[in-house]
Amino acid sequence: MRARRFAFVVLVSVALASCAPAAGTVRLLETGSTLLYPLMNLWVAAYQREHNDIEITTQGTGSGTGISQAISGVAQIGASDAYMPDAAMQEHPMLNIPLAISAQVIAYNLPGLSGAHLHLSGPLLAAIYGGRLEYWDDPRILAANAALRGRLPHHTIVAVRRSDGSGDTFIFTQYLSDTTPSWRSGPGFGTTVSWPASSTVGANGNPGVLQTCEDAPYSIGYIGISFMDQVNGAHLGYAALRNRSGAYVLPTVQAIAAAAAALVSATPRDERISLIDAPGAGSYPIINYEYAIVSAHQPTTQMKRALAAFLGWTISASGGQRPAFLDAVHFIALPASIARLSRDQVGRITSP
Repeated sequence: MRARRFAFVVLVSVALASCAPAAGTVRLLETGSTLLYPLMNLWVAAYQREHNDIEITTQGTGSGTGISQAISGVAQIGASDAYMPDAAMQEHPMLNIPLAISAQVIAYNLPGLSGAHLHLSGPLLAAIYGGRLEYWDDPRILAANAALRGRLPHHTIVAVRRSDGSGDTFIFTQYLSDTTPSWRSGPGFGTTVSWPASSTVGANGNPGVLQTCEDAPYSIGYIGISFMDQVNGAHLGYAALRNRSGAYVLPTVQAIAAAAAALVSATPRDERISLIDAPGAGSYPIINYEYAIVSAHQPTTQMKRALAAFLGWTISASGGQRPAFLDAVHFIALPASIARLSRDQVGRITSP
């Protein structure tokens, strides 16, 4: 009996040991962008299968939280759809490292019309979110959508926005600012803005905006393209947006790639750049780099090595840039020249 009990204890001890992290395990926290979150989960699961000496926790908390927690040192990776502006960089110099290229869709819940692609523009969206365009059958919307004349309802538009600090808000309001002078001088752009219309509805994260739009007929909202499958699954429509050339373009892989290619050569060494409203008739106007916001100085050599190795893998053509990962969330890979800049930035991470 004693022998059996001893054997049972040994088996339990072995099982518990196999579940516990190895003694030399390095733990990293990634938090922030809900747009990047689905891809980050795919990356982390694949990476940890091959590297059992690293434990990475992911959290979809919004880009604002990701940036602030990377600055404070709570997180090693602050995931963000937004680069840090000059003023913030002067106070908290951080690395802004692009990991992939994403986009944003303008989704809407129009009963009977969700299968149609409305033509929308920055000025129209600025008027909607500014409270100056209230109904779906407004003549300004009809002017851009002649084929839908008589089909757009005389119903109040429910404008859904992010309630958390959000990179999606950053790039959406950049598009409004770049295309609409009155918005540029009004709320402007940022991860949070003072929305001029009290009638807008706030929702937390991309999942919250998606759910609110699904639940609220006649609503409109901006949603990261990594949720495109859920947008389609909820039977929401999404818009063709007017770009700088005056063309209305859907958020296809080809249109996102065209916009990225137009601005690759303009990307600076520190890679902080807006990709909004890129030139070219085929360019989709709301695209962006997905950033890892990282401190250049890590507290230990082990932390620095683990962080640099993981980030290096995410931007490698044989690692995180493989189509198997990016296609699943409708992202596109970094162009070779941008991947080199990102590798250079990863190489700047130091330790004592």
